[in-house]
Amino acid sequence: MKEPLMTSSQPGKRLFALDALRGLIMILMALDHANWFIAQKHSSGEYWGGPYPVYHDVLAFLTRLATHPCAPGFAFLMGVGMLLFAESRKARGWSKWEILRDLWIRGVLLIALQLIVVNRAWELTPQGWDVQIYWGVLAALGGCMILGSLLVWLPWQALAVIAAALFVGMEFTHPDPSQWGTLNDVPLGLVLGFSGGTNRLFSTYPVLAWLEVVVFGLLFGRWLLADQKSAYRRALWLGIAFLVVFVVLRALDGFGNIRPRLGDSWMDFFNPVKYPPALTFTLMTMGFNLIVLWAYSQAKERVQAFFAPLVAVGRVPLFFYIAHLFLYAGLARWLAPEGGTSILAMYPYWILGLLVLFPFCLWYRQLKYKEPLDLILRYV
Repeated sequence: MKEPLMTSSQPGKRLFALDALRGLIMILMALDHANWFIAQKHSSGEYWGGPYPVYHDVLAFLTRLATHPCAPGFAFLMGVGMLLFAESRKARGWSKWEILRDLWIRGVLLIALQLIVVNRAWELTPQGWDVQIYWGVLAALGGCMILGSLLVWLPWQALAVIAAALFVGMEFTHPDPSQWGTLNDVPLGLVLGFSGGTNRLFSTYPVLAWLEVVVFGLLFGRWLLADQKSAYRRALWLGIAFLVVFVVLRALDGFGNIRPRLGDSWMDFFNPVKYPPALTFTLMTMGFNLIVLWAYSQAKERVQAFFAPLVAVGRVPLFFYIAHLFLYAGLARWLAPEGGTSILAMYPYWILGLLVLFPFCLWYRQLKYKEPLDLILRYV
């Protein structure tokens, strides 16, 4: 039997599994940025060319590996949210133009927040920051929201074809690693297609490279609307299939990797190119995300109560994202030793930041749905 799907933006009518996964992703992302600001041992590699990332010990690598699902999770869940939002507003009588306008406003706002607000946080980096314009994850998500909004009306079959074509087709558009350093003065390419740049413009999240995951999120949103139980089962089996294909492609070390592995260790195996995401990176990280999403969907009410903190964070992701960057930058300046901590010593700072942020997330969630502020804060 199909279960009715609540798509209202009101907090009482949300899907637990989506919010819990989003909350987990935000907390792991905070770990990554605590590593950047406080430990100051964040890897600088993972690009389609240039030096490979260097990890001084296993803990440093595992800390980075644990955070890899974050960016794909952002893009996937945004795609799901866009589809559910469009359908809920359509049911309320909104026209297609009104829905598109709202999504475009959100997309432009994400890009503006990246360039005007978030980049100010990166400028507080203890190691120094001399990039004038940084095209980061919020900017990429904003661009993907604007482009993906044109697809929210398509049936799931069309979305499946487009997602598959993007997953495979994007692998033929990546520059050859031998071109590293030669494409730094191609602004449109840096924003849309490949990572890199100079201190004038640097991009880690080109829009088209992440659109594939957003479209997959739109597809999953269609499945959720049709039948929740079936959609979550698909998440499980697709997650397993993604991980199997990841292992095969990584072992073959050819198509889907952008560049060959540096060596034959297990760390080399689980260290695919992220900027822009190689197919193996997307398969590895989305395999994890889909399996976790399925696991959350199986949680009973008593278990759901245990994950309430994740849900609280997952319901205010943009607020958490902006606030946590400035918080960890402040902790690095006021509490952490000069030159950074060890990876192990960074973990208490990460937990401290989460404890500080959690009550503010609860406060902001309540504030967001108070009239008339809901009309203003619904975009953040």
